[in-house]
Amino acid sequence: MTSLAVTASGAAAEAVAAHVPALVAEGVAGRLFDRDATLWGGAAESEARTRLSWVGLGRTSRHLVGAIGALREELREQGVDRIVLCGMGGSSLAPEVICATAGVPLVVLDSSHPDVVRAAVVDLDRTAVVVSSKSGSTVETDSQRRIFEQAFADAGIDAAARIIVVTDPGSPLEEDARAKGQRVITADPEVGGRYSALTAFGLVPSGLAGADIEALLDDAELVSDLLADDDEANPALRLGAAMAGTDPLRDKLYLVDHGTSATGLGDWAEQLIAESTGKDGRGLLPVVLRSPGATDVPGDATLVRLVADTDEGHDAPAPTSSPSTVDVGGSLGAQFLLWEAATAVAGRLLGINPFDQPDVESAKQAARDLMSGTGAADAPVDATDDGVRISHLGGDWLGDATTVGAAVEALLAQLDPQDGYVAVMAYLDREGQAPFATVVDALAARVQRPVTFGWGPRFLHSTGQYHKGGPRTGVYIQVTDTPRADLTVPGRDFSLGDFISAQAGGDAAVLADRGRPVLVLHLTGHDEGLAAVDTALRGGRA
Repeated sequence: MTSLAVTASGAAAEAVAAHVPALVAEGVAGRLFDRDATLWGGAAESEARTRLSWVGLGRTSRHLVGAIGALREELREQGVDRIVLCGMGGSSLAPEVICATAGVPLVVLDSSHPDVVRAAVVDLDRTAVVVSSKSGSTVETDSQRRIFEQAFADAGIDAAARIIVVTDPGSPLEEDARAKGQRVITADPEVGGRYSALTAFGLVPSGLAGADIEALLDDAELVSDLLADDDEANPALRLGAAMAGTDPLRDKLYLVDHGTSATGLGDWAEQLIAESTGKDGRGLLPVVLRSPGATDVPGDATLVRLVADTDEGHDAPAPTSSPSTVDVGGSLGAQFLLWEAATAVAGRLLGINPFDQPDVESAKQAARDLMSGTGAADAPVDATDDGVRISHLGGDWLGDATTVGAAVEALLAQLDPQDGYVAVMAYLDREGQAPFATVVDALAARVQRPVTFGWGPRFLHSTGQYHKGGPRTGVYIQVTDTPRADLTVPGRDFSLGDFISAQAGGDAAVLADRGRPVLVLHLTGHDEGLAAVDTALRGGRA
């Protein structure tokens, strides 16, 4: 049996009591699952009309199960047992969670960093590549595909037999892939990327890697009637109200693994929540806690504990020091649908459109401008220290700081102690420099405010929307480097090094244009520079 449990205490419970009866009276759950595009107001209606097919994916994605299983067996017969996924944002986060939870290997390539991409282009004799892009024009994914096509050709392997494309019908990627004889699986075009866990974008790479995708669909279908029910026990209504209905609004959501079997669920939910709600100067900032059992959160936050799967709900979360707590439990397939529905409900309560992402495009355009030579010049270098080049944007706040530590202190001095947050944005090698992510715990303890960490450019398709469209309360630390070796993109007039540099520069420029203070720390010495940045963020030598 599949069940869902959403229980709340403190301010979150008060929000549930205050809002769920009205949501029930308004028939919000039933209307959502009937695909009523008017739920979010007239301004959102046009977008919502073509973005609600996710409510029925437990049934409508069934046709993919057999086709994916047959393709997996075909690849196995050819000696292929390694699946690489090239995709960004919603195209990669759900498969990453699905495969990690199932304990099956999947290489997720969601970076334009040359060192990361190069490390994935190995073992080609046993590799198949899934190229996922909803629009069919994602530059990161197109570049990765071109590099793999060339690598397969150089190895004497037919790329058409090893590349599987997942995209929306009619996209430029579909047209090009079919012309090259590559397999194409089209996804439901009326599902947005971050809601696409149970479409071909989530199921194809996961199924080819060996995950039980039919079980995911079973679990989602089993709870769909529950989530569509206009009843005060509806978990989606309760979770949506707890997220977005506190008064005053606790607009930070601390997500922590508290026994869930869904590995990495918080990272998936982070994108869904941040990109759906962070706009019009409003939104909910998800903060994924990496320390299991963490319960200390600031007064403007709700603690969301991802608890063990259960077949029996309970009335209130286990005791915690947080004055606002929600416990969420259930199987992975069921939770995908739960969180999507709850986020849609939260969007209604916040008065925003949960299906657009207007500020993601701004950073993309700024990157294109930099690559074409029409964008603003790089921020001037303020100082160099310990293998780090220091620059700042978004105001005259650096003062006379000339060391990494002093520059960090100057930025943190801009942080509002009541509702501010710190975002660390690392355009680095996610695999080779993975330990750097642990800096968030020490930094959070230092500032006593929320700290998020994102690998660039991955986060641009996630919290990047919130950074630019949400409340103007953040301070931003961007860490970049020069790749150990660049990688050319076949058929293009730029390299991956050029591209990721433009992405970082474009993101910083847009943040600065919107009045956000940005500290850019560029590593001129990989090991020395990263050590200096790590020490400075932890509060070491100034």
